[in-house]
Amino acid sequence: MKALWSEAERALATAPNLSSAHHSLGFTLIHSGRPKEGLAALERSIRLDPRSPRLANAFNLVAIAFYFCHDYEAAIAAAKRAIRAYPEFPNPYRWLAAALGQVGRIEEAKEALEKAIAVAPAGFAMYVGQRMPWHRPEDYAHMLEGLRKAGWQG
Repeated sequence: MKALWSEAERALATAPNLSSAHHSLGFTLIHSGRPKEGLAALERSIRLDPRSPRLANAFNLVAIAFYFCHDYEAAIAAAKRAIRAYPEFPNPYRWLAAALGQVGRIEEAKEALEKAIAVAPAGFAMYVGQRMPWHRPEDYAHMLEGLRKAGWQG
C-alpha cells in the first residue's frame, strides 16, 4: 500500500491533473484508514475524467469511503449511484447491503444482499470469505458486521 501511495504522490507532483493518480491515491487512503482524504482524492479523479474507464470502481470506492466514515446514508446514496451507472458491476451491491444493514433498513438490506450474491456469487464469496490484502482487519470486520445485520449468515 505504501508503494502505491508513494507512486501516486510522485505522479501527482509531476502531473497534478492526472485522474488515475488521484484514483490510486484515493484507493490507498481509503484502505489505509484515511477515508475522508481518500474521498476527496476520488472526487478529484471523477471531476478530472468523468468518462474514465475506472469510473465504476471510483463510484464503488466513494461508497466504501462513506461506509468507513460511518456515514451510512451517504454510502447508500453512493452505492445506488454506482449501481445506476453500472448495474452489472457487482461490488456496490455488497456495500449497499452492508450500509442498509447498519442503518436498520433490514428489508432493503436483505434485497440488496440477495442481489449482491445473485449478480456475482463467486465474487461475493471471495470478498466475504477472506480478507482482501488491501483491507485492514478492522475495515473487513466492519463490512462483515453490516452484512450480518443485512441477514448474511456467514
